[in-house]
Amino acid sequence: LYIIVAMVSTKLTNKYILDSQEIEIIWTILPAVVLILIALPSLRILYLMDEINDPHITIKAMGHQWYWSYEYTDYEDLGFDSYMIPTQDLTPGQFRLLEADHRMVVPLDSPIRVLVSAEDVLHSWAVPALGVKMDAVPGRLNQTAFVTSRPGVFYGQCSEICGANHSFMPIVVEVVPLEHFENWSSFMLQDA
Repeated sequence: LYIIVAMVSTKLTNKYILDSQEIEIIWTILPAVVLILIALPSLRILYLMDEINDPHITIKAMGHQWYWSYEYTDYEDLGFDSYMIPTQDLTPGQFRLLEADHRMVVPLDSPIRVLVSAEDVLHSWAVPALGVKMDAVPGRLNQTAFVTSRPGVFYGQCSEICGANHSFMPIVVEVVPLEHFENWSSFMLQDA
């Protein structure tokens, strides 16, 4: 109670600080300069981390309602649509709502650039196990990159509410050794 009464009844002002525009300018500009000095190196590092200069493969992923289409831009005619496998068509060991009829196959230990866009509405190309999530916006080409250090099958889904069936557009990335990838790509090119 004493502190409250002292705060209300005591004049805690100094006439030199009350009318000093110089000190107000200093305590406004100094924190702004400090924030700029912190932000500039961070922004530079952020942009350098996001840019991949020499990817081994570039894949364009287009979101449609409600499937993904993939185009391997380094190959002339390598592209396919990837639909979810219906529950009644699943084989034992396949995951419901996560398995696709065509997997995006990528080589092991290679920098992969994925260009993501959408044909109709907002989608999101997300594979959490690879640490990748990129929005697919109609009319805009977004870029993301990843490098995988172990072979396997990685699952993801559209994580944007893009319509009634948005949970039925799975993403399946299969990471294989380079020799298997070359065999797969030559098979897909012969099949097309």
